[in-house]
Amino acid sequence: MRPRTTDSASPAAEPADDRAAAPPGVLPTATKRRPTRIGLVSGGLGTYWPQFPGLLPQLQESARYVARRFQSMDTEVTDAGFISDAQEGAAAAEKLRQADCDLIVLFLTTYLTSSMVLPIAQRANTPVLVIDLQPTEKMDHATFDTGAWLAYCGQCPVPEIGNVFRRAGIPFRSVSGWLRQESAWRRIEQWIRAAHVRAALREARHGLMGHLYPGMLDVSTDLTLLPATFGSHVEVLEFDDLRHRVEKVTTAETSERMALAREIFALDDSVAEDDFAWGATVSVALDRLVDDFGLDTLAYYHRGLDGEQHERLGAGMILGASLLTARGIPAAGEYELRTSVAQLASQSVGGGGSFTEIQALNFVDGVVEMGHDGPANLAVSSHNPLLRSLGVYHGKRGWGVSVELDVQHGPATLLGLGQDADGSLSFIASEGTVVPGPLLGIGNTTSRVDFGRDPGEWVDEWSATGVGHHWSLSVGHHAADYRAAASLLGIDFRAV
Repeated sequence: MRPRTTDSASPAAEPADDRAAAPPGVLPTATKRRPTRIGLVSGGLGTYWPQFPGLLPQLQESARYVARRFQSMDTEVTDAGFISDAQEGAAAAEKLRQADCDLIVLFLTTYLTSSMVLPIAQRANTPVLVIDLQPTEKMDHATFDTGAWLAYCGQCPVPEIGNVFRRAGIPFRSVSGWLRQESAWRRIEQWIRAAHVRAALREARHGLMGHLYPGMLDVSTDLTLLPATFGSHVEVLEFDDLRHRVEKVTTAETSERMALAREIFALDDSVAEDDFAWGATVSVALDRLVDDFGLDTLAYYHRGLDGEQHERLGAGMILGASLLTARGIPAAGEYELRTSVAQLASQSVGGGGSFTEIQALNFVDGVVEMGHDGPANLAVSSHNPLLRSLGVYHGKRGWGVSVELDVQHGPATLLGLGQDADGSLSFIASEGTVVPGPLLGIGNTTSRVDFGRDPGEWVDEWSATGVGHHWSLSVGHHAADYRAAASLLGIDFRAV
């Protein structure tokens, strides 16, 4: 049984015992964004083709296999073809420059000179991944001649390209293996997931509504930093933008939203009909706000006073913000712009991502209890999330319905977006496991995360990274994905 507290507006009621095993319900349709764009160039040294007539057809067949693998991923592939000399490399560079890719992949089928590929990295102004995949695990030395060996020589130019990229100030990344080696393709797919993050952040429109929670200096973010670092846009909003839309919501629209919420949530006995209806009304207006401004994320906070309208708007955000997050538009309270960005990155690698902070430590079970009041990511809930009415939002003014859930049990990863003294951003990650156990029933998200070490020691090391006190909690182990994404974005990565 989950212990209850007296924070709710009416006496707490224990939900049905089968709630923990219930499916997540009918979630809203996921938001569609533009596909991640991958550029592909294959190549080898053209001097070999007249010397060994069978070599080029073999390498071109390998290039077609690689292209098919990339096209089967959730990406839009621009294949610049097979290059054999520096002139063809320059032509491929221009084609990929125009394609504005999120990642360019250079497939080295055999030896080629660095002069053939350097222009591609320089002119496209896009992160590059070098891959060299020989045809099979090993050569057949007894039967191979020089032409057959050259098909296995793709690794030869990798150090050359690494050297030239370093001298040109271009970050170098590579995956070496053989053509159908699935472990090599898993490493390649990690870079594709990283490209999903870069694609999402490059063109994201981040909504920032209200004002900073007074005194939270770590939350304050230089709004120029996101467009300067990622290319993102920050849309500064006012609660009056929401108020105007709330006033236009019809009774029928409110009823429809309440019906949807009943399909997704279990309703605690404390839920007051008026609070529920207000949250549903604000939810409809939030959808319109997001659509009207083309938002990909939303961070918000308003202090309010004595139940005035803006206070009621801020207090009524939780239901709608949770529904937005579930369909791929992450929302965070307390004006936490950097955390809403981290949530978008978490969603881009398929991990979801819920607004989170430390709540308590359990030294007996060896877990860190973490979660947050306000919006949650319903898509990663371990059960049907619960709606509970609260008469008090701790540390905030107002009252209304709040979301209570536990993130799916199993592997999990934290991702925070840090900002350093020089203003630079960083990805900060830690992998753990969400485990079952007793949770507070106070209308907040709460999960028990086991990091395999003393909880106090973990907190000390985590806090020393400069992460701030909010982050995204996502399902699955994704630290390697976030490390790769940081590389493509040109920011630091720190792991605990």
